[in-house]
Amino acid sequence: VQVVESGGGLVQPGGSLRLSCAASGFTFSNYAMRWYRQAPGKERELVAIIESGYGNTYYADSVKGRFTISRASAQNTVYLQMDGLKPEDTAVYYCRASDGMGILVGSWGQGTQVTVSS
Repeated sequence: VQVVESGGGLVQPGGSLRLSCAASGFTFSNYAMRWYRQAPGKERELVAIIESGYGNTYYADSVKGRFTISRASAQNTVYLQMDGLKPEDTAVYYCRASDGMGILVGSWGQGTQVTVSS
């Protein structure tokens, strides 16, 4: 199981970014995909989940209404569209796969840095 995150960068408050996570080594369509983030000096937190099958989504309250998670099964890729970015969104963003019990599979990738600053 391997994931590779990309798409981070420096953006001004109110701006947008789209993160991508390319997955390999497992049957992508059978697993939920999650985005996490870790800000300096803080614990890693769950940002969003998209389930397999119908693709139901869940968001942390802090990003609800601003972030959108989606998946493209043909490309084995999950996305995180981030709009209305705030300085408190600054973090390293990671993706992970999880099984039907919510258990994470594989290991953490290198993540992608998102910095929101004027």
